[in-house]
Amino acid sequence: MSNAEGASTASSALDVAIHSQEDAPESISASVDTAASAPPLSNGNSNSSGSRGASFVRVNTVPPEILNSEKIEVPSGLERSKTEKHLPNAEKQRRNNILAEEAAQIFDDRISVQQKLKLLNRIATVKDDGTVEFEVPGDVEPQALGVGSRKTSGEVDEESLDDSDLQYIPPMQIVMLIVGTRGDVQPFVAIGKQLQDYGHRVRLATHSNFKEFVLTSGLEFYPLGGDPKVLAGYMVKNKGFLPSGPSEIPVQRNQIKEIIYSLLAACKEPDMDSGIPFKADAMIANPPAYGHTHVAEALKIPLHIFFTMPWTPTSEFPHPLSRVKQPAGYRLSYQIVDSLIWLGIRDMINDVRKKKLRLRPVTYLSGSQGSEADIPHGYIWSPHLVPKPKDWGPKVDVVGFCFLDLATNYEPPEALVNWLNSGPKPIYIGFGSLPVQEPEKMTKIIVEALEITKQRGIINKGWGGLGDLAEEKDFVYLLDNCPHDWLFLQCAAVVHHGGAGTTAAGLKAACPTTIIPFFGDQPFWGERVHARKVGPPPIPVDEFSLQKLVDAINYMLDPKVKEQAVELAKAMENEDGVTGAVKAFFKHLPRKKFEPDQEHLPSSILSIRRCFGCS
Repeated sequence: MSNAEGASTASSALDVAIHSQEDAPESISASVDTAASAPPLSNGNSNSSGSRGASFVRVNTVPPEILNSEKIEVPSGLERSKTEKHLPNAEKQRRNNILAEEAAQIFDDRISVQQKLKLLNRIATVKDDGTVEFEVPGDVEPQALGVGSRKTSGEVDEESLDDSDLQYIPPMQIVMLIVGTRGDVQPFVAIGKQLQDYGHRVRLATHSNFKEFVLTSGLEFYPLGGDPKVLAGYMVKNKGFLPSGPSEIPVQRNQIKEIIYSLLAACKEPDMDSGIPFKADAMIANPPAYGHTHVAEALKIPLHIFFTMPWTPTSEFPHPLSRVKQPAGYRLSYQIVDSLIWLGIRDMINDVRKKKLRLRPVTYLSGSQGSEADIPHGYIWSPHLVPKPKDWGPKVDVVGFCFLDLATNYEPPEALVNWLNSGPKPIYIGFGSLPVQEPEKMTKIIVEALEITKQRGIINKGWGGLGDLAEEKDFVYLLDNCPHDWLFLQCAAVVHHGGAGTTAAGLKAACPTTIIPFFGDQPFWGERVHARKVGPPPIPVDEFSLQKLVDAINYMLDPKVKEQAVELAKAMENEDGVTGAVKAFFKHLPRKKFEPDQEHLPSSILSIRRCFGCS
């Protein structure tokens, strides 16, 4: 399996990209890319070889009638922003109230999909470039939008899980439905291995590209739909943005349909190689699996959602795929993104509900505002980097980064070891498998920046084609493949695109970090890194320049920044995200369903108490 293939798989299935826009002071403005059809992938990978880039490949997120701007009347909301400053205060307030009422109605389950479409059209504008822009007046309180701060419902105790409180749970058959790049799959391999160590049978269902990776890790594998090569080709052609033409949309919709239609078999069909029967007792999934909630409903099994980026509404920061500046719009940004995703895939979801799951079609929102609202969620990042928001209730956990140890068995090439030993620690620069529009120009900038700052550098050639040097430089090492958890310990600082996994690996290695976001959740991680004072402000890839890279390197070389990075790494040292995820999973399991019959329980049954080392 090539790393390039591994990089493109499912991040491609998602495609909600959000573009930043400078707004007038009196309004909150955000634009959502509607050529999307699903949540974006985390892009987290611990492998610098390019097996991780998260290309948010565009698919149709909203129905054709929305995408066709000629059929949509211009919403009053955006026209208002041009004239609002000239209106009397009373008229401004009246219009703001109307907008607030309309925004709140989008999330009212009593309103039909058709009405919601009309409401979205009224408060948002579909631009010719396929983006949706929506505004929230700055003087409107979040409560007026019907999206005020509130906790997720649930009766699970908020206290951390104490080993002494764990109940006996018999061995289960657990299916993990994971869509994404290798970096998205890798944390779940680590979680699955620990679940398996605790006596459970674990099937990791993901793209065929990762069969060898999963099997060599000791887990069972089952293929999900979606062709990584098709997705990769789309990513290269469209650079992760909008489709270059209408013909591209059906290609991506077919990929998503293949994923959705493959989920049920992954939960109940025998192993394809051994023929050993399998029937899932519980499910773990990430949001880009799309149909996971519906399959769990049909099979009547508990579901736990884990993800590497925020997907639960909060008033503390906006959706990572939105660019909302004012806090009043933070929670609304999650609901708008949810709405667009659901409106784009609801036809495929209802098709599979009727034809394969034997369930009635649904019309409610099917995201964190709909069918996922009461499902436990676990977020795979360090609370020292992004603390759990105060308005996330007891069914939401921040478990820590989940690392899979790849360094222990890694044998670095002699040439790399010799180069590393020949001088001071280098700066790592690489963008995984993300496409670089002008790799020669970017390589030239990188080499010149290293020369100006008198630093040695490792350039990860990845899938973007970096590292084509006109002449060799002794201060530059060109890298093909190397686990991040080994490599970053040898580096003074790192520069990368900001995927969750790469960000985690750099911070764990106490590396000051510069993030060059391409799209998706990468700007979010860039902002978190800067807020934690372990790196400069993120540099969007289209603003990448020699001077900005030189400034970023000098920023990272500041001893105070290194001190901050060491402090954060030490705080993360005591975190065990894998165990945290497993404990969260056990904590939220419905007790009645998994209480064993003590009279018929084999004496060798494995208890969770014993799993966590209790006598």
